[in-house]
Amino acid sequence: MDPEEDRRHSKKQHEHINMLSFVADSEYGIPKRCPCGGRLINEVRGEEDYDTLPGKRFFTCRNYEADGLHYRQPWVIGVQEELERLTKRVEEAEEVMLGVSTLSKRFERLEEQVNSLNEAVYDLTVQVHSLEKVCFD
Repeated sequence: MDPEEDRRHSKKQHEHINMLSFVADSEYGIPKRCPCGGRLINEVRGEEDYDTLPGKRFFTCRNYEADGLHYRQPWVIGVQEELERLTKRVEEAEEVMLGVSTLSKRFERLEEQVNSLNEAVYDLTVQVHSLEKVCFD
């Protein structure tokens, strides 16, 4: 084999392996589109297909081939992963809401302190003004 041709073949294999890993890494939750750009369809296995679970559902690329570069993900797995992702987002939102409530209470306390300090400054200003009148008159 020619060394240049061998290098090209090795490069193609490396690109193919990288693409397979990209596809595998991107399969999480309910897929929106296939990495090939193809539209996803909801495939339901019929009774005539030999399977232990007839009626099993899949998210499948319209251009699906069993080459590892297209999506064919079981519906249950996609929905379960999406549910886990959404549950995590809800938990994070709950933490933020609790933090906002705590900060709101602290803000109210700070406003009260600022108001009392403003009143104290006003009282001191009046006292200084009174003292200046007494001293300079």
